[in-house]
Amino acid sequence: MATKPIKRNENILILSREHHFGLLFCWKIRQGIKKETDAERIRKYVSFFWNEHLKKHFREEEERLFTKVDDAACQKGLEQHRQLRLLFDSIESGDVNYDRLTRLADDMDAHIRFEERELFPHLENILNADELERIGTALKHSHAVEFLDEYPDEFWKKTQHTT
Repeated sequence: MATKPIKRNENILILSREHHFGLLFCWKIRQGIKKETDAERIRKYVSFFWNEHLKKHFREEEERLFTKVDDAACQKGLEQHRQLRLLFDSIESGDVNYDRLTRLADDMDAHIRFEERELFPHLENILNADELERIGTALKHSHAVEFLDEYPDEFWKKTQHTT
């Protein structure tokens, strides 16, 4: 049974589209583990993705959405971001193995699905049209250059053989 695509308010569609990259990030980590890629190679990609994309994405969600409403759903989103930051920091500092990478992929995947299925629809219902439009305008200005996940080491496709 196919699931019906989620209709997203046009003003936060940019963040929703970025979630596609986040899910792809999780898939790449899982593929790398499945292919028994050296954890250090995957760690380098995790660091790249975190620093080049996710830090900004988290900050924008927090500043533009999560702090607009003080309720349990927004608190859950903020807490998930906090937990994910700790996990990214731990991996970036070299504490990396397949279990930790799997946890990162699983936690990120669950977080994105929470935002898409629960938090964003909740905020779309609570925030008024003017506020959503202000958010959309700010997001368009901050996304003048779209993130491209052009990481050179495609560890998720093939393993690197050394001779």
